[in-house]
Amino acid sequence: MKKAEVVFIPIPAMGHIVALVEVAKLLVQRDDRLSTTVFIMHPTLDPSTTKYTESLAASTLPDRMRVINLPNIESISPETKGRYWLTSLIEGQKTHVKEYVSRIRTQSELSPGSPQVAGFIFDTFATGMRDVANEFGVPWYVFSASGAAFIGCMLHFQVLHDEQGVDLMEFKNSDAELKIPSLANPLPAKLAPSLVFEKDSLATFIEHARILAEARGILVNTFVEFESYAVNSLSDGKAPPVYPVGPIVKQVGDGRDLRSDESNNYTEIMEWLDDQPPSSVMFLCFGSWGSFSEKQVTEIAFALEQSGHRFLWSLRKPSQIHKAGKRESPSDYANFQEILPEGFLDRTTKIGKVIGWAPQVDILAHPAVGGFASHCGWNSTLESVRFGVPVATWPLYAEQQFNAFQMVIELGLAVEIKMDYRRDFYGDDEIMVGSDDIIKAIKLVMEQESKTRKKVKEMSRISEKTLKPGGSSFSSLGRLIEDMMDNLS
Repeated sequence: MKKAEVVFIPIPAMGHIVALVEVAKLLVQRDDRLSTTVFIMHPTLDPSTTKYTESLAASTLPDRMRVINLPNIESISPETKGRYWLTSLIEGQKTHVKEYVSRIRTQSELSPGSPQVAGFIFDTFATGMRDVANEFGVPWYVFSASGAAFIGCMLHFQVLHDEQGVDLMEFKNSDAELKIPSLANPLPAKLAPSLVFEKDSLATFIEHARILAEARGILVNTFVEFESYAVNSLSDGKAPPVYPVGPIVKQVGDGRDLRSDESNNYTEIMEWLDDQPPSSVMFLCFGSWGSFSEKQVTEIAFALEQSGHRFLWSLRKPSQIHKAGKRESPSDYANFQEILPEGFLDRTTKIGKVIGWAPQVDILAHPAVGGFASHCGWNSTLESVRFGVPVATWPLYAEQQFNAFQMVIELGLAVEIKMDYRRDFYGDDEIMVGSDDIIKAIKLVMEQESKTRKKVKEMSRISEKTLKPGGSSFSSLGRLIEDMMDNLS
């Protein structure tokens, strides 16, 4: 029996690593012929990512799966290289990846029963590593940690830029509407991904879109029933074959292992939720880089108090710049009194709980949670669908405005807090969202008999079946495995 090794390379950011690690687990659990190796590049984007990767190395991974932490290239970081740090990091890590893959290849030559390298799977923004796959003469695939509609958007913007000479940066404050093949509705141009609005990041975005055409196939963390319009639009023969393999979400219970210093908080949070009625709690959480200024925090606090709904609020301290110019990621407050309005905690003690770090998957899976105010990162979007929790969209950066548009307008699975809210990755240039808009969205999302809630619950039921035998993503993964096995000599 031929055995195959599949090599994964995510970009070193939490959401991207988590998704690819779960795909790697899925492959080995699905087929005894497969082994997987996930390479983690260092430095990672923030300390919580490092903690997560350390927990992987120490924890018990499935048989035939390993996670390898590549050496830390200290001279390359967002602080030293700015916007080019990822390109520099990929260049710097190529020799390490080659070294490890050479060892796997030597092993398979010396021992006939060992797995042969059958394919590389690169994150959409790690395709600079394709030189390594080409050198070994091994096919490579792309994994999108965003949705199918986003891949369609990348390909469409590349055509606008390369073939029609459109200056995409002009869309930033434009009132134009764009007809994108992967969306059924016109997209307001100002909701395009942040990457297209700046010269340096636009060049990177377009380059990665061009590279997609070279891939053997594109894996997308989605499922056909969820993004049927987008998936169909990508099956036009122009793009490489698309394999919807989602929803890939972290397993319930993983939160306990993520950060040992948080285990007390974890227990406290889950016990508090156990005491709340079903679907009664509004959960607010804005991702590992989500934080707000004191003024905005006051508006959110006022809205929560006025709405009268129970709430669980993950409130993080904005990222700080230290003397050496190093930018820290958002962290937990030592004392919430320093940021919240006076008396807020006392007045809301019976209905609400303010926390720092949040075990998001475990919270969304809890029956007490009835609504989710989210930054609309793609992993969070899939988690909300998987656990049937309607979203109030508050996008911050990257492609989150695009995701919010998709959830609210395209799919009807969310309500809007402010869809065109945008600020830079580090939380600078913040605009204010008033408490009235927040209250309105909370009331809509928490309405028990709403059309949105019914649609989300139905999509949740479908998402549960799709990865099981007979499901669309199960079949898609089977096709991918057969394609990779065909790569073996």
